[in-house]
Amino acid sequence: MQRENVENSNKEQQESIVIRFSGDSGDGMQLTGTQFSSTSALMGNDISTFPDFPAEIRAPQGTIAGISGFQVNFGSTEINTPGDEPDVLVAMNPAALKANLKDLRKGITVIINTDAFTALNLDKAGYSEDPLDDGTLNDFNVIKCPITTQTKKALEDIELDIKSKERCKNFYALGITYYLFSRDLTPTLNWIEDKFYGKMNLIEANSLALKAGFNYADTIEAIHAKVEIKPASIEKGTYRQINGNTATAWGFIYASENADTNLFLGSYPITPASDVLHELSKHKDLGVITFQAEDEIAAICSAIGASFGGNLGITTSSGPGIALKGEALGLAIVYELPLVVVDIQRGGPSTGLPTKTEQSDLNLAMYGRNGESPAIVLAAKTPSDCFHMAYMAAKLSMEHMTPVILLTDGYLANGSEPWLIPDIEKFPKINPPSR
Repeated sequence: MQRENVENSNKEQQESIVIRFSGDSGDGMQLTGTQFSSTSALMGNDISTFPDFPAEIRAPQGTIAGISGFQVNFGSTEINTPGDEPDVLVAMNPAALKANLKDLRKGITVIINTDAFTALNLDKAGYSEDPLDDGTLNDFNVIKCPITTQTKKALEDIELDIKSKERCKNFYALGITYYLFSRDLTPTLNWIEDKFYGKMNLIEANSLALKAGFNYADTIEAIHAKVEIKPASIEKGTYRQINGNTATAWGFIYASENADTNLFLGSYPITPASDVLHELSKHKDLGVITFQAEDEIAAICSAIGASFGGNLGITTSSGPGIALKGEALGLAIVYELPLVVVDIQRGGPSTGLPTKTEQSDLNLAMYGRNGESPAIVLAAKTPSDCFHMAYMAAKLSMEHMTPVILLTDGYLANGSEPWLIPDIEKFPKINPPSR
């Protein structure tokens, strides 16, 4: 009882916390962030996440261009965005620190993998001096941890090669954050067993790394108090974590089922829209037909052909592709065809910026057509709202026999949040004119 009282007295209550995991593309930051998010959701917190991918393909390891990140905002109140400035930064190498330093306010916690701060990595990140020693981090609560070394030491009795052991360092870092924010290890340990089913060495290694990081945080003096985030007061029901692209795909599937018609997607791969194509391609058993076209124009024209044949035709893209689809969209408007054009927006004009989020196509969606060619334009507001907006876009398109443009963006497409699985019986019926 006395031990429990001491622990409770060292817990700091906060409404919400923003954590940013950052490292090389091979450091597993997306997986680490996803596990932290899933665990927090299971513990009753409201969450909002955003993964940040490098724009360059195979950027040199250890450089700022190759940094990958994952940000999660979790709390006991309603969470509507992944947050702006992080309260905690996990930096797996010098490039990760430098890439995020401008976003850090004074007093936040920075967890550093000191093993990665070698002369070579400092040079790759553009540092002339070691930021761990030159006063760069004096305004922060810095937790210096030799994460790579500690991980290998914890796994020294497991029969795995050195590289495989080093790959477990993301779970070690995850364990540190789990201790800091009183997270339950059980959901991640169960996930590890399912993920690596039958591979006992990998199950043992990743599980041990997670526990070792948790125990390390318990023993160091850098962490003065654990932070407790109480469960959020949210509407009762069954929830699952969902991102915007998955919600968009499922909204169209339900719309086609409700309208008793097949769903056809004609699409050309483009970031950040490609995952809608990937998701829909998994559901052929539900009457979904997917076609990866040779270009954006062929993609929308194939969807128009599907609409001619009595199907629900949709096409997905981002700003550059929407510009190319304009002429065919005008054709669908003239022919009064049910067609949904999904614009998952990204930043910039012309070819754009694949990994930068921006609502850059509103004017294009509203006015970027020739002559008298009005189109309905809808926009989703959250990742889970993409389900409802996709359904309504299909409903409006089929009932009014006109194209509908649905706007989401990279922020919604890749971000995730708890989704209250709706009572589909309460959705309005779709009644096309022929019925």
